[in-house]
Amino acid sequence: MDKILEAVVTSSYPASVKQGLVRRVLEAARQPLEREQCLALLALGTRLYVGGADELPRRVGCQLLHVAGRHHPDVFAEFFSARRVLRLLQGGAGPPGPRALACVQLGLQLLPEGPAAEEVLALLRREVLRTVCERPGPAVCAQVARLLARHPRCVPDGPHRLLFCQQLVRCLGRFRCPAEGEEGAVEFLEQAQQVSGLLAQLWRAQPAAILPCLKELFAVISCTEEEPPSSALASVVQHLPLELMDGVVRNLSNDDSVTDSQMLTAISRMIDWVSWPLGRNIDKWIIALLKGLAAVKKFSILIEVSLAKIEKVFSKLLYPIVRGAALSVLKYMLLTFQHSHEAFHLLLPHIPPMVASLLKEDSNSGTSCLEQLAELVHCMVFRFPGFPDLYEPVMESIKDLCVPNEDRVKQLLGQDAWTSQKSELAGFYPRLMAKSDTGKIGLINLGNTCYVNSILQALFMASDFRHCVLRLTENNSQPLMTKLQWLFAFLEHSQRPAISPEHFLSASWTPWFSPGTQQDCSEYLKYLLDRLHEEEKTGTRICQKLKQSSSPTPPEEPPGPSATSVEMMFGGKIVTRICCLRCLNVSSREEAFTDLCLAFPPPERRRHRRLGSVMLPAEGVGARDPPPAPRAHGPSSRGGLRRQRKHCITGDAPHPVLDIGGLSPRGHGEPSSREGEKVESAEETKEDGAEEEAVHEAPEEEEEGTGEKAEAEAEAEKAAREAEREAAGPAPPAEGPRSVLDLLNYFLSPERLTAENRYYCGPCASLQDAEKVVELSRGPRYLILTLLRFSFDLRTRRRRKLLDDVAVPLLLRLPLAGGRGQAYDLCSVVVHSGVSSESGHYYCYAREGAPRPGPALGAADRPEPEPQWYLFNDTRVSFSSFESVSNVTSFFPKDTAYVLFYRQRPGDGAQAEPGSPRARTEPTLHKDLMEAISKDNTLFLQEQEKEARSRAAYISALPTSPRWGRGFDEDKDEDEGSPGGCNPAGGNGGDFHRLVF
Repeated sequence: MDKILEAVVTSSYPASVKQGLVRRVLEAARQPLEREQCLALLALGTRLYVGGADELPRRVGCQLLHVAGRHHPDVFAEFFSARRVLRLLQGGAGPPGPRALACVQLGLQLLPEGPAAEEVLALLRREVLRTVCERPGPAVCAQVARLLARHPRCVPDGPHRLLFCQQLVRCLGRFRCPAEGEEGAVEFLEQAQQVSGLLAQLWRAQPAAILPCLKELFAVISCTEEEPPSSALASVVQHLPLELMDGVVRNLSNDDSVTDSQMLTAISRMIDWVSWPLGRNIDKWIIALLKGLAAVKKFSILIEVSLAKIEKVFSKLLYPIVRGAALSVLKYMLLTFQHSHEAFHLLLPHIPPMVASLLKEDSNSGTSCLEQLAELVHCMVFRFPGFPDLYEPVMESIKDLCVPNEDRVKQLLGQDAWTSQKSELAGFYPRLMAKSDTGKIGLINLGNTCYVNSILQALFMASDFRHCVLRLTENNSQPLMTKLQWLFAFLEHSQRPAISPEHFLSASWTPWFSPGTQQDCSEYLKYLLDRLHEEEKTGTRICQKLKQSSSPTPPEEPPGPSATSVEMMFGGKIVTRICCLRCLNVSSREEAFTDLCLAFPPPERRRHRRLGSVMLPAEGVGARDPPPAPRAHGPSSRGGLRRQRKHCITGDAPHPVLDIGGLSPRGHGEPSSREGEKVESAEETKEDGAEEEAVHEAPEEEEEGTGEKAEAEAEAEKAAREAEREAAGPAPPAEGPRSVLDLLNYFLSPERLTAENRYYCGPCASLQDAEKVVELSRGPRYLILTLLRFSFDLRTRRRRKLLDDVAVPLLLRLPLAGGRGQAYDLCSVVVHSGVSSESGHYYCYAREGAPRPGPALGAADRPEPEPQWYLFNDTRVSFSSFESVSNVTSFFPKDTAYVLFYRQRPGDGAQAEPGSPRARTEPTLHKDLMEAISKDNTLFLQEQEKEARSRAAYISALPTSPRWGRGFDEDKDEDEGSPGGCNPAGGNGGDFHRLVF
């Protein structure tokens, strides 16, 4: 019968014919059979089931074994002996095949209880251990798992059970997906799940085996000598009890026998498990391990693994099945990586396409992910301000998503940041960087010193001032200027990507500033220029006295004081005239200034701009008649550097409402008649309630003989203008943002002194109403304008910042006394990011402010070809553009221009030096300074070499992972650079060994 059946199965008959013949044989097999015939059928069934080439013989073999086992149990027990099972399992080289194990499993189901069965079970307890020790593939391991899940008595017992569990972990680490395509991947996942499910079953039966298995798991994933283990190990993590997590992580992170290289390799491979589709709690274990490493201050591992894996984790947001775990890990990695923006900047090129993909997906999972991703981006932009060029496309992609409030942002940023343990980060030195492609050098943030760095970079980019400082002789009596010379020299000639301004900061420290806290950069600039000015004056006087004392014959006339470097570069003259409205007596006073502090006009005085009123031809500057000459009363002009500051608007001034979408940095104006160029003119219409005033219009009262007549005429004119305004209807709303010209006009506009502010008139010998007029008599070479954005709100009793967008012109025509005008080119803009003077961050846009040749006739008001703009953000220096300068507040409402540097155009004013050629090279430095720079550059190269060697050994231990596709590795952003923000690492975070908190 067995031979007939075998011939039928192997014949070429149609399948239907074969199945009919097989049914007849099986019916006959259910009847009593001779022992030899039954054994022959069992042997045939075993051969067909184990070695069948296709489904039919395997099914026939299974049916034969079932029929024989049920109807002939005694013969089946004799056939399915321990010897037979051993022959099945060891029939070939290597571990047994899946079909042999399946046959054993089927035999156990049919084998009756008795001594023969116990002998087979004892054999299987040994053989399954031997099988897993031979590292079989996924199919065999899965079959072993099914066998033991169905027949738990086959599980090794005693000490062998723990060994068996550990070897199962090893087997999972060797799994490789044998087939490609979705079907093969699904089968591979099921096989891994079956094996991990067996482990979970064994752990429930013997909890003491969990920790040894975890040690084995860590040994597998931390090994650097073998190929990377399979991600199938992730299937084990889902079965680990969460209550063990804290203890396991604590013991592991404090284990001295675990090297940093092993820990780095292990955590890197665990993060790769985020891509495992069916794993639960993987993100919880990864985050717990990262927290454990932070607790023991292993920041080098955390930084390396974050920078190496954050892009891969981010890419997994594309796949809904692993999106939740990937997003959890991504949020933790970004929110803890706060010492530097490098990790966040690695993601910037990938965020817009990811947002587009999630929007296209249009699912609940995608929408939730988008909301959390947008919240995360806003947190990072808040933490690392000062990169508008990089952030603009990202912010554009998420502009329609919800914006978290500041409290929520601060809550998220304060949860798990490594920088909460500040003292442990001091001196951390993960790696060095190359010098910026711009050729410029950054300044290291020494702990909220961005206000110093931004001012120093603006002064450095003022080429005339830089050259003046660098030409300082070696033996001088100006210690602060000498330190500034050294700083400028290193900024110009060092090979480092950034240098520390520590020595200069110590020497120029403002006494009333608190160390480690944010300060006002404008206040620091004033103090610095005053110090440099007074120091040079004192040094000059000392040198003159020494020369006089050493001279045998004293000079007939002592030489007059010469202008200091600060006076030559930043000094201007301002004239203040006060006219008594009773006797029309005019007193005047001329003062020196180094910067102009421009207050914001009150809301009721904000002019309503007419089309074309901003961009006027330059001929209009000073076209009105100059005011009458001052009378010979009042104090004479005095020397010394003083500044005119108009009080900032406070009280009920409303908070500005910014139109983020369409703010124009230039206002709305028509082209002028001069070669189609637009030039900002100081002759702009201002509406102050019922009266309009021109910037340089002289008071009409001065033309009359008595104050009473002037007042009566003013009242009549006021009534007439009110009537005109009522007839014309309501004034149109203001168009566009304020301009620097608006603030300058307000600064120069006449001011009435009445009531408590009345002026004491000498000729009248009493307090009288008066009018004060401010004029610029001489413009400086470098005009510094400070926009008074910080004020004390009398209503809320708190300091606040005016967030009004102010259009900054590239070319400014400064009105001077006598109807003259002077052209200035913008060269630096210091931007404050934040909502208070005590917090936030400063960064600086700047371009070279070197002198230019005098303009050709008729071209004085045409902007020069724009030199390259740079963005200085502490240690990070990048290329930028004037467009970025103009639009920074439009995209980032908290980032507002604060201090502006303008350079006078040569040949345009009385201060100009027509014969001054443009300096193409930097001044020659003295010997000691050159030697110091040379030694430091040599030291830097040695540091680079040493670091490269140590990093080569360090990186060799990193696991190599295949490219993960979908375009996330292509087209790296060339402007990734180093981090910014006012953080302990400064603009470059962990890229320098000087992290001072």
